Amino acid sequence: MSRVLVIGCGGVAQVAIRKCCQVSEVFSELCIASRTLSKCDNLKKALEGKTNTKITTAQVNADNVNEVIDLINSYKPDLVMNIALPYQDLVIMDACLACHVNYMDTANYEPEDTDDPAWREIYEKRCKEKGFSAYFDYSWQWAYREKFEKAGLVALLGCGFDPGVTQAYCAYAKKHEFDEIDNIDILDCNGGDHGYAFATNFNPEVNLREVSAPGSYWEDGHWVEIPAMSIKREYNFDKVGMKDMYLLHHEEIESLALNIPEVKRIRFFMTFGQSYLTHMKCLEDVGMLSTTPIEFEGHEIVPIKFLKALLPDPASLGPRTHGKTNIGCIFSGKKDGKEKTYYIYNVCDHQECYKEVESQAISYTTGVPAMCGALMLLTGKWNTIGVHTVEEFDPDPFLDALDKYGLPRSESHEPVLVD
Repeated sequence: MSRVLVIGCGGVAQVAIRKCCQVSEVFSELCIASRTLSKCDNLKKALEGKTNTKITTAQVNADNVNEVIDLINSYKPDLVMNIALPYQDLVIMDACLACHVNYMDTANYEPEDTDDPAWREIYEKRCKEKGFSAYFDYSWQWAYREKFEKAGLVALLGCGFDPGVTQAYCAYAKKHEFDEIDNIDILDCNGGDHGYAFATNFNPEVNLREVSAPGSYWEDGHWVEIPAMSIKREYNFDKVGMKDMYLLHHEEIESLALNIPEVKRIRFFMTFGQSYLTHMKCLEDVGMLSTTPIEFEGHEIVPIKFLKALLPDPASLGPRTHGKTNIGCIFSGKKDGKEKTYYIYNVCDHQECYKEVESQAISYTTGVPAMCGALMLLTGKWNTIGVHTVEEFDPDPFLDALDKYGLPRSESHEPVLVD
């Protein structure tokens, strides 16, 4: 019996909330809070009579720490699930510390204003020291470790699918399949078709900034950075088929390199169709992916925010998206002195997701792990004090929960490797 505050009511948050409501014996009370109260109220109404979870709603500006503190103090939750924008991670972490409540999110911090001089100075120093230039990294949230430890609180970072489940797959492989892991390739394939000429499957600001940035991977103890989309591979994904995939920078590489120190190489690949890449390149070339404000007819606008307003809402893609996703990790290493390979992955069907929770599979594969991560914290299965990523916890109960609540694992002990 727990009381949980969910901040955010976008596509991923709505999946997580619906899944929490399927486990009312744990999530007995839920407050849905967002800047747009009507979204929260509409979801509450949609769930009436379908769950034993007691649902309330609230309006909050998650950029304002005092508003978040007031809401937490008013509702008094056992856990705050931050499923808002990654720009708001630090504000919500500060509020949780002030109110002495556990915290979790689905993606690591990145700034909304990448031109802020104070942030820029720290960012450029990190680029030189670490060797990658992505705007998002764990350093900002890892800086909270001592604060959460002293407060006796848990902060669970990045508990979506990737990051999140992919790290649990790595912990599982380390625990059960290998004595030593040499290589990890994380593969994220979306074989779905939504019928639009161009749309993003999750928040456009986050998605387009991520995929237009330089790629990078971990090899032999250091970062290797490459131009965006410059490394391409083809892979035949189970239940999806042959797809083009491109090497990207992704946040879980950073924590996995720290927590599995013997690993020699970690790469992350994501599939894209040529139409998506052509549209993205065109938008980038004309400045529409910029986060720098411009003046237009007497008003200040941010190009990527304007683009977001023009694109289809990712939460609206569910009824028109068909096909499957396939996300997982391929490992090579040693067990009992012998060379070994292993592949663990999940296949998820867009239309089956929509039938269950009125969402496409991209939101589903992030929202379900968020609920399962919260379940681990609320039931005490994950209770290590401090700021942690998923691979630092026991993967077994988490993967068992994913099997039960909609994201069952598949395995191959003789996978085709990525060159």
